[in-house]
Amino acid sequence: MHAAHIVAHAAAELALFSGVGFLLFGLNDLAVDAVYFGRRIWRSLTVYKRHRRAYASYYVFNKNPGFMAIFVPAWEESEVIAPMLRTMVRRLDYDDYRIFVGHYRNDPATAAAITSVADERIVAVRVEADGPTTKAHCLNQLYDALIAYEIEAGHTAKAIVLHDAEDVVHRFELRIFDGLIDRAAVVQLPVLPLIDAQSRWIAGHYCDEFAEAHAKELVVREAVGAAIPLAGVGCAIERSALAKLAAMHEGRPFAGTSLTEDYEMGLRIGSLGGKTIFVRIPAQPGEPGVVATRGHFPATLGAAVRQKARWLGGIALAGWDRMGWGGGLGERWMRLRDRRGPFAALLIVAAYLAALLWSQLWLATLLGAPVEVRIDPILARLLSVNAWLLAWRVLMRAAFTASVYGVEEGLLSMPRLFVGNLIAVLSAFRAISLHSRGRTPRWDKTQHVFPSEAML
Repeated sequence: MHAAHIVAHAAAELALFSGVGFLLFGLNDLAVDAVYFGRRIWRSLTVYKRHRRAYASYYVFNKNPGFMAIFVPAWEESEVIAPMLRTMVRRLDYDDYRIFVGHYRNDPATAAAITSVADERIVAVRVEADGPTTKAHCLNQLYDALIAYEIEAGHTAKAIVLHDAEDVVHRFELRIFDGLIDRAAVVQLPVLPLIDAQSRWIAGHYCDEFAEAHAKELVVREAVGAAIPLAGVGCAIERSALAKLAAMHEGRPFAGTSLTEDYEMGLRIGSLGGKTIFVRIPAQPGEPGVVATRGHFPATLGAAVRQKARWLGGIALAGWDRMGWGGGLGERWMRLRDRRGPFAALLIVAAYLAALLWSQLWLATLLGAPVEVRIDPILARLLSVNAWLLAWRVLMRAAFTASVYGVEEGLLSMPRLFVGNLIAVLSAFRAISLHSRGRTPRWDKTQHVFPSEAML
């Protein structure tokens, strides 16, 4: 009996701790929902009554398109870089651009794959260092190559576009950047993971998260005046804004010691007064979906944990020290949301432990043990409120996933929440372990896969 009392008390304390934390998180998420739906209602009643809806095809008719530089850093990407480049030059509906592809001197396979794509618009840039260093270091080498190209060609870039070696671009992407980069220092398009039939649970949970984040979260960030963090792909940086950062950091605009240089880039430009915008726009009337960057995401548990640990370590742990808490109320609110990952993982572990302990007590009562399980009325009300908040979150996740991927994926997003929770917990443990050891940042990349021609 004494042991049962200790177990019951421990379960109640864990439930109270996680319950209060989830209540605060739930109310925070409700505030985001309120801003998002309030903005949608306001725009439908005002903006869309005065102006027709915009389509990406409107930007096709820009009479003076500027020169676009596309940066693609690559380390051990010999299997995907060639088909990616061939697909990119075939799909892009734009004339004036160059693709600067970075590769390392100790990675001859990737270098050979790049040179196998015979196109004058592709510029192979050899990084004179043994890889992997960091993605930011490679990007800085590409920035140097761009400067040399601009001097030689007498041709200054209008914007720098970032992509990874596994990305599938939209044909109108550069036209959108060309049409909007004069109005903003940073333009970010949505990123939509591709469905992986061989990994509906691991890779599939990325579809759920990005469907909601790149349809709601980034919209709200812009609405409350917070800077848009770059996703590292499908984004454009205005040339003078990047030059300003380079001048402030000894010619190195990308944060070479950061694990999440793309995330920091948007915030750094925003802190300097540059406008950052998120653009979610359909391609043309009658064509489903929006202009976005697509690609396969990690399909195994280990790869997903490594990738998310890097994100978590760079944003929530190192980012706290590197970026601080500057900006207005909206900026601080969004940075708080960005950095809650480790605490969220702790709450998830506490909640599952409480559920496990209570399940053991209830099992004992079913087997006839003289154990009485009581839940304090206040705790019961807290758990009830959290249950309703959880139901709302599950509904929102399913709705946003279904809006992008269809009803079947929307329904699958519900059980995939448990997969996401597991990956979040394991990623947090890995990120905290690596951060506490103070390991020198390295390019801890995952193995990439480029979609087949049939899928394209």
